Amino acid sequence: MGLLNFRVLCGLKTLVQLMNLRMLIVSCVLLASMSADATSEFEQWMLQQQQGIQQQKTEFQEYKDKRDKEFTAFLKKQWKGMDLLKGIVRDEKPKPVKMPIAKPKPIPKPSPVPKDKPVDKPVSKKPAPRPEPVVIPPPPVVKPPVPIKPVPVPVPVQKGERARVNFFGQRITFYYDPAFRRSLPRKLDEKAVSNFWSELSRADFEPLLDQVSKQATALQLNDWGYAVLTNELAEQIYQGDSNRRALFTWFIMTKAGFKTRIAYDDRNVYLLVPSKHAMYEVPYFTFDRVRYYAIDFDGNTKKLGRVYTSDGHYPGADKKLDMTIRTKASKGLHANKRTLSFVYQDKRYTIEADYEKSRVDYLNTYPQLDLELYFDSMVGETTASPLLKQLADAMQDMDEQEAVNFLLRFVQTSLKYKTDEGQFGRENYLFPEETIYYPYSDCEDRSVLFAWLVRRLLGLEVIGLNYPGHVATAVHMKQHTGDYVIYKGKRYTVADPTYINAFAGMTMPDYKNTKPGVILIQ
Repeated sequence: MGLLNFRVLCGLKTLVQLMNLRMLIVSCVLLASMSADATSEFEQWMLQQQQGIQQQKTEFQEYKDKRDKEFTAFLKKQWKGMDLLKGIVRDEKPKPVKMPIAKPKPIPKPSPVPKDKPVDKPVSKKPAPRPEPVVIPPPPVVKPPVPIKPVPVPVPVQKGERARVNFFGQRITFYYDPAFRRSLPRKLDEKAVSNFWSELSRADFEPLLDQVSKQATALQLNDWGYAVLTNELAEQIYQGDSNRRALFTWFIMTKAGFKTRIAYDDRNVYLLVPSKHAMYEVPYFTFDRVRYYAIDFDGNTKKLGRVYTSDGHYPGADKKLDMTIRTKASKGLHANKRTLSFVYQDKRYTIEADYEKSRVDYLNTYPQLDLELYFDSMVGETTASPLLKQLADAMQDMDEQEAVNFLLRFVQTSLKYKTDEGQFGRENYLFPEETIYYPYSDCEDRSVLFAWLVRRLLGLEVIGLNYPGHVATAVHMKQHTGDYVIYKGKRYTVADPTYINAFAGMTMPDYKNTKPGVILIQ
């Protein structure tokens, strides 16, 4: 190849390289332009989405503001005087001051429960075989035991003022808008109430509402627990001012969707709430066929006369209080003990029953309710696990009838009897943990405890028996002895946890000829 040809080739190579470079530059410019266009489009799309979300928030806020303004205006004029009715009395017949003691007698021999269509069989001369022992597995026990308890959600430091609530042994921190600490005129009227609502609705209440909801969930609280927690928070914010406390609790519960009302007289403000369960000895009034109770949170009842209340409720707030205890608190860290001793078949048994004082205090805030709720409610693990295990161990090798009688004797004689009037000065149904804690118990308390033990340890069906002035139970057993009741085609043997030393099948003499009402236990 000549020099000329070499130079030509070099020139062509350089030209090609320059062209490739130019094409690369053009491509980069095009790509950059396309990328910029894409980025611009994406940014525009994001901006539109954000604007849409913000628009929705604005519209929702405007809707809430409008709803609060309308409700405030409604509160200023829609009030009327009403007489709160005296609370319902469950059973006006007084209970026996002293329980009878059954005369010593051998355990009645059981007989099989007859079937619907009995079949004649030849009589066997052989003695009837002894009933097979009931297999009573002990409740599961975690080894090693690890105390677990519902705990509040940690709350990061937020703007606003801080309130520290001691909720039955749990310390909870809340942050709230200082606007909540508004004053209330000494003179109570519809203007004072409506202005208070208006001020609270303009405060930054949603973060606080979210905190209350999260803490209630973490602590496994039911509706009543939510109300009690809100009331405790109000107590910390308003430091003993019961009227502002009631108005705050009304505001938060209403915003949480509960169908609440407020009432006032010359001196006091009252929180009115409907419930899915009847409350007894709690003043109330009925509006649109809904009963509104003037609730308190100390377990006591108010004596109210004429009050003024609004003629309506907040839009969208339709929930009634559900008082059932469907979650059982896990085993706590601070259990107290009570020694319960009794004799069965000439042998002495000693049971160490555990309870948590903080849970007893919480249960004491409950108003008096239908007995079905006490029979159906769950028992906290601090009490349940050790008590069930000790009784299960003692009942090994017992047949069904012996096991029922053993539990009867435990409840009948390890607990001391006294009427509620004698112990509390008023009617006061107890949950099983409260029966373990208080020094005395009466018929319905013992029946609730006994029914829970029979269902958990023996897996038998139990119903409550409601006599005038007395409550007992009956158990559906494989073999029948003594007195019984028929309910929905099944035979239930009478088992009275208050008739001292009585076996299953023995009715208290004063009620031998009385037909009881039946309390269904789910």
